[in-house]
Amino acid sequence: MQPTRGVITPEAVVLDFPTAGLGSRLLARMVDLVVLAVVLQILSLVLGVVLLSVPEAATVVGLLVVALVLLVYPVACESLLKGRTPGKMALGLRVVTAEGGPVGFRHSALRGLIGLVEVFMTLGCVAVVSALSTHRSQRFGDLAAGTLVIRERDPLSRALAVAFPPPAGLESYCAGLDVSSVGDAQYGVIRSFLLRVLDLTPGARAALAVRLANPTAVRMHHTPPPMLGPELFLACVASAYQVRHGGLLVPAWGVPATPPAGWLPPPPPDAAVGAGGPTGPFAAAPDTLGGVPVGPPLAPSAPSGPPPSWR
Repeated sequence: MQPTRGVITPEAVVLDFPTAGLGSRLLARMVDLVVLAVVLQILSLVLGVVLLSVPEAATVVGLLVVALVLLVYPVACESLLKGRTPGKMALGLRVVTAEGGPVGFRHSALRGLIGLVEVFMTLGCVAVVSALSTHRSQRFGDLAAGTLVIRERDPLSRALAVAFPPPAGLESYCAGLDVSSVGDAQYGVIRSFLLRVLDLTPGARAALAVRLANPTAVRMHHTPPPMLGPELFLACVASAYQVRHGGLLVPAWGVPATPPAGWLPPPPPDAAVGAGGPTGPFAAAPDTLGGVPVGPPLAPSAPSGPPPSWR
């Protein structure tokens, strides 16, 4: 069983990241080594032709190229590919910060510099010992940079598309919603909330719905009807967004017009709707989510967790 890393977002939603095991990381490293071998072979052929006139410089240039490739390859890939290299992409792995956020150049550069010693200079022995000694399989480069490698997908599982149909009786309302101002990042947060409502306490569910619905309505320049609660509003936005972007027209649970097992309707609309205000059309929610203090309303440009994958 793989260890998990729990991250609590400012909205008090716990995200469990299954960390990559030593075996999958070694396989990813082998794929990267094959790619590196091909790159080095191509560079050696090119430099061999260029340095024929200066043979005494060939050794020095060759050593510089090897060191450059061994360092630049992982740093450039992880920085440009959001924590992935070709090997990690093949195995469904990704490097993230210890808080679950995307890695930057600083994280990748520090991992790469330490990796030259613990991976290449010691033939991986130090990295293996470090990974086996930590419960999140972190090598020294990860510990220094504050990162960990997670599994984005289980190679034995099949990805399932998720669709949000219009709530019963609100089909025409969903069809008339203008969601052109809702971006992928904001939709991803709404999608994550709708998929996790059964894991939240009633108080956390109602409070988080208001925290997400208000900035969404403000961004859309839209005032929902008085009888519509924040959670239903988010469901309507998700449905309209999918239709606008060519999403599936079947419910997430696979059977049209049939709710998933254990689904409970959202709280009564009149308990969550207020007179409106500068922060959105829905009344302020409690200051805590299930007893856990929450931060300010979620910024649309900073979603938690991986990007939406329904498309």
